[in-house]
Amino acid sequence: MSKDELTFQAEVRQFIAEHLSPELVRAGKNMTSVFADYDCALQWHKILNAKGWAAPAWPVEYGGTDWTQNQHQIFQRELKLGNAPALMALGIQMLGPILIKYGTEQQKQEYLPRIRSGEDIWCQGYSEPGAGSDLASLATRAERDGDHYVVNGSKIWTSFAHRANKIFCLVRTSTEGRPQAGISFLLADMDTPGISLSEIIGLDGTVEQCQVFFSDARIPVANLLGEENQGWSVAKYLLEFERGGHNYSIDHQKLLAKARAIAGRQYAHNGVCYLDDAAFSDNLAALEIDAMALEFTEQRIKASDAPGSLTSVAKLAGTELSQKISALASDALGAHNAPLQRDALEVDYADEVIGPDNAITTFAEYINMRAATIYGGSAEIQRNIIARAVLGLK
Repeated sequence: MSKDELTFQAEVRQFIAEHLSPELVRAGKNMTSVFADYDCALQWHKILNAKGWAAPAWPVEYGGTDWTQNQHQIFQRELKLGNAPALMALGIQMLGPILIKYGTEQQKQEYLPRIRSGEDIWCQGYSEPGAGSDLASLATRAERDGDHYVVNGSKIWTSFAHRANKIFCLVRTSTEGRPQAGISFLLADMDTPGISLSEIIGLDGTVEQCQVFFSDARIPVANLLGEENQGWSVAKYLLEFERGGHNYSIDHQKLLAKARAIAGRQYAHNGVCYLDDAAFSDNLAALEIDAMALEFTEQRIKASDAPGSLTSVAKLAGTELSQKISALASDALGAHNAPLQRDALEVDYADEVIGPDNAITTFAEYINMRAATIYGGSAEIQRNIIARAVLGLK
């Protein structure tokens, strides 16, 4: 790093040391998916916003920072390694850039400040029970009735819908032509009459996903983002941020450090420490090499003005590598994977835990990672995109 970057790194570290309370650190340490404890995430969001750092990647005129790419990477690395709880990415990382590109001036003025401040928490209504990876086949209908759309249908795997007060969603406004040609992008309040939800309990016993139902929900036409029947273009642009906006390389640093720490304390059936076992060490070294290669690839993609389909490369490699690292850590943990210690993940938990401290998150991470190659576009979809749009295959 340059002298200026080292100075910036020191500033970020000092800010974290002064503002990241033990409760917030615990919330960051106990993350088992992309979501942190809701209250802690919101508290940290407001702390960052007061500093002007809640949406650093946005243009300066909308509250961004005008940092260099290296500064963004330094910032994200220091937050992750300092165990800061992750912010809700659906507003900051995904909808914000879409509003900036496609939104009307009124929409920008209404929504962007509230996303940046944490007043509005957004969820994403893309997948449906019959339209997941084949998103173009979505069936939720929006029929024009004067100044409103009347929406009927349902969305599923809607992350943190039970915490959100807003939803952005894809709806079908036309059945003519190709399926992609009749889709529109709508913004809505979750308390709109006719919108309801049902929570989905995950394998780890927590609720992160929901199913959202629309029953004659009336959504103002003014909440249309972009042009009617042009929502597919908006959706594809948003997916670039969902797939390429994640810093997988920083996550991998933490996951690899945890796997190495576990391996240094756990013993195989033959009495050999996992870290001294040749086969385990070879696997760990191979994953560390892959993580290093992906880090350079991510940097090249993020440095591009129009990464486009290259974000599928980062998404595919990043999620598959995360699964492999979490599986290796879980293998080394052995029998300590078995106890169900969901209460120990709460930020106010003060009792003892069974086994090593990192045992309470390792298996839950492994379980949650199973979905990583599905959400945001399945691995199979990413391979098709890479084949067609990056490699030029037919």
